[in-house]
Amino acid sequence: MSTHVVVGAGPVGSATALLLAQAGEHVRVVSRRGRAPRHPGVEAVAADAAVPGELDRHTAGAAVLYNCANPSAYQHWAAQWPPLAAAVLAAAERHGAVLATVSNLYGYGRATGPLTEDTPLAPAGAKGRLRADMWLAAESAHRTGRLRAVEVRSADHFGPRVTESAAGKMLVPRVLAGRPGVVLGRTDRPHSYTYVLDTARALVRLAAEESAWGRPWHVPSHPPLTQREFAGRLCAVAGARRPRLIAVGRGVRRVAGLRNPRIREFEEVAHQVEGAFVMDSSACTQRFGLLPTPLDEALHATAAWWRATPTPDPDPLVRLEART
Repeated sequence: MSTHVVVGAGPVGSATALLLAQAGEHVRVVSRRGRAPRHPGVEAVAADAAVPGELDRHTAGAAVLYNCANPSAYQHWAAQWPPLAAAVLAAAERHGAVLATVSNLYGYGRATGPLTEDTPLAPAGAKGRLRADMWLAAESAHRTGRLRAVEVRSADHFGPRVTESAAGKMLVPRVLAGRPGVVLGRTDRPHSYTYVLDTARALVRLAAEESAWGRPWHVPSHPPLTQREFAGRLCAVAGARRPRLIAVGRGVRRVAGLRNPRIREFEEVAHQVEGAFVMDSSACTQRFGLLPTPLDEALHATAAWWRATPTPDPDPLVRLEART
């Protein structure tokens, strides 16, 4: 039995911890509030991983260090991500742990076609540069023999515990309850989605595969759907009525952003929902045989979780749209 340290207790971190614990591994989840899924094999630790040296106390002896953290508010990324990423990288290097990082597609910038792992990093703004720089630092450390690193990149997540996403609290619980779902951008452009448990499975598998190290991989994901198609398929699977959608365009977002910094910061990545944004994950499937969870199964689990979960407070964007 090995020790695995997971930084972050959000949807991916929690799913990763459970997968490892169910496989008989000892898992230590490090989060600011000491949260972790309940399982005999999971140890919860309250610590701020971004504080220099804090993560070191909990990483000694770890076989793998999983960076599943994700500052929730866009407006805090510039302050929170660099020290956190540096601390995780330093801890993995110091203790000889494999560094397995969860990332997204921001570093690619604007898509001109399906995104593959060979698509050059061309960030369209500060958030994309942060994500790209994190990987470039890990890749450099791997290339120079300071540590072993791998990164998995997902499209927009959906699934249990995923609230801050294009398929999160503004859409899923609302359409399941028969209310208009709120989506940002266009409803008729192809868009890739990734089931959150598939990200956790890919992360665990690739962290253990020496042949996977030293490069990024796209999480096996379903064929792209438009936002309207995604909502319709979800409701059909869940037995809910045909969804109505409110598409929030640039004008409404601009007004909302005057009061809400998170919405204002979103404009930097709005290209992902204004045009086609498709991720090609075939390389991971071909190399390791990983497949996405069947879509209807994933949507059923998503609907079941939301129906068992209290509806979050209305998003400020939803309240503004209701008044316009």
